[in-house]
Amino acid sequence: MANGKVKEALDAILECFESGRIPEAVAYSVFPVPDLPSSKWSFLNRINIFIAGTADARGFRQWKEVGRHVKKGSKAIYILVPRIIKRENLNEKGEKEEGVTLAGFMARPVFRMEDTEGEPLDYQQIQLPPLPLIEKAKKWGICVKAIPGDHRYYGYFCQSKQEIGLATKEESVFFHELAHASHQRLAVEFEKLPSWEKEVVAELSAAALCRIVGKSTEHLGNSYRYIRHYAAEAKSSPVSACLQVLSQVEEVLNLILADAKLPLDEVLDLLPATEIACLNQAAPGGARDQWQRSRCPHDHLHGIPSMILVRQS
Repeated sequence: MANGKVKEALDAILECFESGRIPEAVAYSVFPVPDLPSSKWSFLNRINIFIAGTADARGFRQWKEVGRHVKKGSKAIYILVPRIIKRENLNEKGEKEEGVTLAGFMARPVFRMEDTEGEPLDYQQIQLPPLPLIEKAKKWGICVKAIPGDHRYYGYFCQSKQEIGLATKEESVFFHELAHASHQRLAVEFEKLPSWEKEVVAELSAAALCRIVGKSTEHLGNSYRYIRHYAAEAKSSPVSACLQVLSQVEEVLNLILADAKLPLDEVLDLLPATEIACLNQAAPGGARDQWQRSRCPHDHLHGIPSMILVRQS
């Protein structure tokens, strides 16, 4: 059953892409953006704590100020902070005046929120809505959690921690990260794939899942623009990029939908007549025929530390 629904959904999406009937992008709703100390840090320091598996890291005194303390035995993360010294300088009139000088950088220890305990933080109380297919993530041993809103990305999948973080309640973002997880489970040497290919696979899979088991298809315009951005890296059109990865997308979707608890036929029966008509049509010589010609065996790939769904304007 899954195979037929997958093909129908992908055909409908490609038909829309080919025809140029692309919906307008709809803004994603994002969880509140907290005022974290790390939000003011340099890009290098923010990457450093992200690699350590957190979005919130602070020093001993900063954690004490919010009613939390560092757990015994926790290991620090070291960030670079400027070393400023006071120095007397001569002004244009030859008079002495006190100034400051950057003397270099020094390492300062900070600790992850996950390594502290105490009073709950505001963003820890964010609740995710019921998400279709979240049972699949749980079956794979993947923790799905809400994270503070962020102006730089909507979600991530971290393979090393088997964790999906969502800064939005939008199911399409969850589907994107779940597709990354599925792709990596199928793969061997996943890190050798170019980023555009991994992202197009994930976003096209997410768009298809929105049609097959999701509650809304309003973000198809967002998917098109996301795919267009990454297709440009391969100097390709969005449709051509999708056609190049269709066989991988099919495998990703079939793995996700295998043994899914949702009754796909009943879900599709609930779609409006216009959606059913869109699913059932594919122009001769269009996406459907091109897909048949493009399907071929491909190398299986293996995972990398994390995949992030970033904002694209």
